[in-house]
Amino acid sequence: MRHYEIVFMVHPDQSEQVPGMIERYSNLINAVKGTVHRLEDWGRRQLAYPIYKLQKAHYVLMNIEVTQEVVDQLESQFRFNDFIIRAMVIRMKKAVTEASQMVRIKDDRRENRNDSANEIAHDIEIRHTEG
Repeated sequence: MRHYEIVFMVHPDQSEQVPGMIERYSNLINAVKGTVHRLEDWGRRQLAYPIYKLQKAHYVLMNIEVTQEVVDQLESQFRFNDFIIRAMVIRMKKAVTEASQMVRIKDDRRENRNDSANEIAHDIEIRHTEG
């Protein structure tokens, strides 16, 4: 079996369908004894350029280990699913399991936001007790 990285973009009006799509593709991979090494739902993001007059899309990243036949089947499903506006499949040399740059940036922003909120709450608490 080989390692692949798959990114697919879903029409923004169909974001609520994404968990079902992820489950369907994961079940297909697991049914043939494949492995999902990494699965990230990046959510709605701005496109670099309009696709079908759309400015945003819902992104999903998967790193999987399967046979070529399963990849062909996934690509066929992507092609015939009207909700998927783009899909990219790349063969990798090894399994990638660590968080992607997109998730790390998102987590860093969340931590910075929490730190700022804690500092503000602490400052308000000090002012409240002094006043």
